[in-house]
Amino acid sequence: MDDRNVTLKQRVRNFWQTHPCGIKFSDAEIGTREFFERIERHRYGKEWHIPEAANFAGAQGLKVLEIGCGLGTDGAQFAKAGADYTGVDLTDAAVDLARTGFALAGLPGRFLIGDAERLDFPDSSFDLVYSHGVLHHTPDTRAAIGEVHRVLKPEGQATVMLYHRGSYNYRVGIRVLRRAGAGLLRSESGIKIVNRLTGEPIDSLRAHAAALRDAKGNFSAAELLNQSTDGAGNPLARVYSRREARELFKHFRDVQLRAYFLNKRFIPLVGNLLPRSIEAALAARWGWHLWIYARK
Repeated sequence: MDDRNVTLKQRVRNFWQTHPCGIKFSDAEIGTREFFERIERHRYGKEWHIPEAANFAGAQGLKVLEIGCGLGTDGAQFAKAGADYTGVDLTDAAVDLARTGFALAGLPGRFLIGDAERLDFPDSSFDLVYSHGVLHHTPDTRAAIGEVHRVLKPEGQATVMLYHRGSYNYRVGIRVLRRAGAGLLRSESGIKIVNRLTGEPIDSLRAHAAALRDAKGNFSAAELLNQSTDGAGNPLARVYSRREARELFKHFRDVQLRAYFLNKRFIPLVGNLLPRSIEAALAARWGWHLWIYARK
């Protein structure tokens, strides 16, 4: 790994150490049972497709590795289904909270601090490797996917979600609406207008405004993407087209792609009124989450 990637990896680690994924979706005391329950309710309420897309129920008896376990929300579903579950994360903040959540729920599982680009497991160790919204945040995504392939058993399944370049969220929400709305973040009254239009929390919008000031009023396309995905200060995010995703998984066989999750925040007026059937149909073409299913 060159020096630039080492530095970037440290910035990625520092960001997620102080912003464990999902923590902002619960206002209960961190580490309590209510804290984890609220995060779970929010996750599967907003991203209601996940249980089916991830096929938690089909993991019974399988050795499952989750890369980027976060707070252990999805991991808990695998464990409840009867999987032999292992979660790894780049940060000890996430690993400590995930362990706490499993202990409160009385679930079996093990957690390790680890780097997706250099997993500390022997070849052919797992039946299923799962990673939801993680591998587009590591400097060498290709190396991480190579590790997924290496630690899978022959015939093993990889289930990976990456951000989708062809999505409405990227092409319209980020590249057009967020770019256009950046000017409104220059004032408190503008911040309140954006809050009313999108529902994004005031504190989050103020953090974005501060980041924009630090950038002297203008983000590059790459920096706009970073700042628009997982909170102000996020140092790295990438998007992938379907073609690019297939190329990343070229060493696997039977590669299937499905898109999910329409970010309705960027669909003015009618977004929150869409029935799930229409939402799912639109997401299948323009969804923000590109799920890759591949066999070794």
